[in-house]
Amino acid sequence: MSRTTALSRNLRNAPTNAEFLVWQKLRHKQIEGHRFRRQHPLADFIVDFVCLEKRLVVEMDGGQHADSAADQFRDAWLAKEGYRVLRFWNFDVMEHLDGVMEAVRIALGERSTPPPRPSLLKGEGGFSARPSL
Repeated sequence: MSRTTALSRNLRNAPTNAEFLVWQKLRHKQIEGHRFRRQHPLADFIVDFVCLEKRLVVEMDGGQHADSAADQFRDAWLAKEGYRVLRFWNFDVMEHLDGVMEAVRIALGERSTPPPRPSLLKGEGGFSARPSL
């Protein structure tokens, strides 16, 4: 078993509160029949949630992710591989879960190839999905 696979299994067993809430809404194809995987390895990276069919990655971020060079590198690699990345602050998930899920629903309905620079998706409460660079 690879290091990434072992780590992803451990992460599935210890989700953050934000990850737990989002997983309750994504699991069992609850969003228009789209299947999501959680803590899924993609090459050397582990993404919080991914819909492989739509090549959409959904990430929950705490304060340690603010201006993270590692996240920018990872997002660039994912974009090169054809994935779109939606990032949400944990606070937004905890306070505006319905808006976060609406942003995911909208992204699933958009084209499957990534735009050159993702636009901000507006949700309830005036928060925005964090754009990937």
